[in-house]
Amino acid sequence: MSRIGRQLIELPAKVKVTVAGQKVSVEGPKGKLDYDAPAPIKVAMKDGKVAVTRTDETRQTRALHGLVRSLVNNMVRGVAEGYVKQLEIQGVGFRAAVQGDKLNLVIGYSHQINAAIPKNVKVTVADNTKVTIEGPDKQVVGQFAASVRGYYPPEPYKGKGIRYVGEQVRRKEGKTVQQ
Repeated sequence: MSRIGRQLIELPAKVKVTVAGQKVSVEGPKGKLDYDAPAPIKVAMKDGKVAVTRTDETRQTRALHGLVRSLVNNMVRGVAEGYVKQLEIQGVGFRAAVQGDKLNLVIGYSHQINAAIPKNVKVTVADNTKVTIEGPDKQVVGQFAASVRGYYPPEPYKGKGIRYVGEQVRRKEGKTVQQ
């Protein structure tokens, strides 16, 4: 039995979970999320907690057991607390701004980059260089943050680029002149 999969999921106050067949819906103060569980996995409510079980012992089903439990747990945490990723932009003249449903980035290219903000995701920019990405869906928030970082990852020579807050970038020494 999967150590993660057999754990029951505690429901915080103000979070409501409904299970209809393979469809799991989680609703809370931060939003509403839906998930369709794979066929060999069963999700059910037991004593106000969510239980995830499997129907057979095949290798694929055992692998899915812990995964589905983690995904449902992330949904519960997301609608209760939400997920946050923070990015910082470093470089002379580099800046960001939110314009409607797009994140506008000026990061040293000959053109501006307009990244479409996914729905249910809130993006705020402070001081033109600090970007905060918030939302109830962990996967969407993380993927959007990674795609924004991917436009100009931090480079090791001058340290310019977009990085996560607290991310350490190993600096390299540049070329030296031979005398």
